[in-house]
Amino acid sequence: MPRYFTQDHEWIEVDGDTGTVGITDYAQGQLGDITFVELPEAGTAVKKGDAPCVVDSVKAASDVYAPVSGTVTDANSALADEPELVNSDPENGGWLFRLTLSDATELDGLMDKAAYDAYVAGL
Repeated sequence: MPRYFTQDHEWIEVDGDTGTVGITDYAQGQLGDITFVELPEAGTAVKKGDAPCVVDSVKAASDVYAPVSGTVTDANSALADEPELVNSDPENGGWLFRLTLSDATELDGLMDKAAYDAYVAGL
């Protein structure tokens, strides 16, 4: 499944018309220990760039932006009891929410892994 990245350090993995969204390992490292995650509810319509999710850490509360437009279908309920999954496994078990893509062409503006790694190296 293809995975794409944003300049705001979100990732989206796409399977058909479903995208799973989370934050990158770089982002969780910048945030520090995650203490709470405010997840969007299923059925929430989001536009690319909206902030349907908030990650609270010992350092700050940070918005998580939707990398593409769509409708939220699921949120990672495990994070209610274990928000630290975002720290320990940010790009797998610490995923945040899933959505049905409304415009797959929005993926064209995102980076692949190599481009994201080069972007982070330049920060």
